[in-house]
Amino acid sequence: MDVAPDIAIRIAFGTSLLVILPTAISGTWRHNKKKAVHWKTALILGPCALVGGLVGATLAAHLPSEILETGFGGLVLAIALWMGLGMMPRLTRQTGRPGEKLWLVGACGFPIGIVSGLTGLGGGVLIIPMLVLALGFPMHIAIGTSVASIIFTVMGGIVGYIMNGLGVSELPPYSLGYINLPIWLFLAAAGIPLAQLGARAAHALPAKPLRYIFIAFMVYSGLRMIGVF
Repeated sequence: MDVAPDIAIRIAFGTSLLVILPTAISGTWRHNKKKAVHWKTALILGPCALVGGLVGATLAAHLPSEILETGFGGLVLAIALWMGLGMMPRLTRQTGRPGEKLWLVGACGFPIGIVSGLTGLGGGVLIIPMLVLALGFPMHIAIGTSVASIIFTVMGGIVGYIMNGLGVSELPPYSLGYINLPIWLFLAAAGIPLAQLGARAAHALPAKPLRYIFIAFMVYSGLRMIGVF
């Protein structure tokens, strides 16, 4: 059946959040084995972001798809520029333990969750820069803590996309709200083992090249969302 563009983008966002959940659990297991998860931070950031994710998914159900993609693409590019130009000298001096500004973690969690729910992304492109730039996390710990936080972050968005999609006509068969279950099963089956490979690769790379790879990924994602590719 034909699906309207706005509904199609909401299905894509909602389904991608459900795909992220098992892959984040898989990746967290691997990062935790490497002692790269700062659980105190993850357990504060995650639940705050969960509430924001529910709000973001509700907003996404009522906003045009062009606003969602273009707005988030511009935000990702701005953060990539911030990491790449303004803060890189500071990052190269990071050697210590993660910061303990837990009030800042909680304050950032809610808006990060809103963006996650709006865009169907886990929030890692925002969580990692926040942990590295604002809290002084080493890159490997930031990645592991981000993955653990995402387990909670995506739950709010998943619930939001399900609730706001219930009763909507034009949805394809086997949909639970704005989540399409056959697509989810296919992507999750591939994503879980890839999460293990990604975690292994992250710990095999030195911190500096890992930062450059992350920045390059952010630039590509931002340009793609604003329609350059």
